[in-house]
Amino acid sequence: MHQDAQGLALTTLAPDAAAGYDSVIAGYLKYRFDTPLRLKAALKADPEAPMLNLLKGSFAMLAYKSSYVDGARQVVEAMQPALARATERERAHAAALAAWADDEMDRALAIWEGILASHPRDILAFRLHHFCAFWLGRADAMLKTVETILPHWDASVPGWGSVLACRSFANEECGHYTVAEAAGRAAIEQDPGDLWAVHAVAHILEMQGRRGEGIAWIGGLKPHFDGTNNLAHHVWWHQAMYHLERREFDEVLRLYDFGFRDLDSAVTQQQPDLYIDMQNAISMLFRLVRHGVDVGNRWIELADKAEGRIGDCRSAFTLPHWMMALCAEGRLDAARSMLEGMRDFAGANRGTTAPIVARYAIPVSEAVLLHAQGDHRGAVAAMRPALQGMYALGGSHAQQDVLEQLFLDAAMKGGLQDDARMLLERVAGRHPVPPERRLGYAAAARAVAY
Repeated sequence: MHQDAQGLALTTLAPDAAAGYDSVIAGYLKYRFDTPLRLKAALKADPEAPMLNLLKGSFAMLAYKSSYVDGARQVVEAMQPALARATERERAHAAALAAWADDEMDRALAIWEGILASHPRDILAFRLHHFCAFWLGRADAMLKTVETILPHWDASVPGWGSVLACRSFANEECGHYTVAEAAGRAAIEQDPGDLWAVHAVAHILEMQGRRGEGIAWIGGLKPHFDGTNNLAHHVWWHQAMYHLERREFDEVLRLYDFGFRDLDSAVTQQQPDLYIDMQNAISMLFRLVRHGVDVGNRWIELADKAEGRIGDCRSAFTLPHWMMALCAEGRLDAARSMLEGMRDFAGANRGTTAPIVARYAIPVSEAVLLHAQGDHRGAVAAMRPALQGMYALGGSHAQQDVLEQLFLDAAMKGGLQDDARMLLERVAGRHPVPPERRLGYAAAARAVAY
């Protein structure tokens, strides 16, 4: 038996498998493009190593794609004989993966929290918990977990920078910007190529309206992005958001084509419909169109991808984005089919995601369709009940913003000033930058007293 870089026991007799596990974890934490190849090499050293197989199953789940879920279940089933000689911690990880595949997310989160209570340096349990809590809109759980394990970490432990990066993002989502920025910048001092830390600080600068600083922050760290995966696209999306607010639309489109969509890149081609890339691209085009920018034929490939994902509801937050792409291309029959797929999913599944889809994704997606058809009052009526709990779809404040803009646009076009006022009050109460200084809200703020 060997130990990982954080000093936790690994069930394997192969030194190369243990070293390989550390390499895969490092690649995962730093969003390296070659992480799957690292895992493949490590599994060759010991095909039955429990933690390596758990990584294989977890990576399938991280794609938020329904066709990959059976692969994760097969990993859990295949590793049962090896679990008989595994540690209790490793068996708990297998139980968490099984719960995740079955969409029993409260159970999965609880198992990871239990692992961390006994092994606060289990970086995999921590990072998976952070990720899944985020996509359930549970910033409070992200914050509680990172602050609980923090006293057990320091700069001498590999992975410390990633813990700081997660601390930064969790605090940002909870509105603790001073703590968040200090943690994110400390992580970058550890490693200027830590994309999660780059991203966390980018969120802070976005929320505080520090657009020039944001452009300089990302541009200054760009030389360290080589070899990274799709999270780099999301960082470029953040840079485009700064330029959008400055009405520098040509630069936004340049970043779209050569930064965060970049159809010619190997990263995009490997996962052409990855949920986060779709969210980046669709939400930006929606914002641009709102401001009269000609986006050319960029909607077409996004709508094609959306049609291919009808019925796939694993990523609740992506569903309204798929709808935006279909509606933008006038594929209303496909949009209605997507809605039917959501209703079927919500009615036939018992997991954590089904009620979220029913309560929030469906009404927001109905609003997208009604808005596209010119029924703005109908769009507001459909979406209004979902507003207060919409955070459960997942996504950051910066990402959820596009849904709030949808509601505001419908309210203004439908002549529903009370609803527009309510939305403006909502964003003014939560966002440090007043609506008058935010491109998507300024016109409405001038027109409606709030």
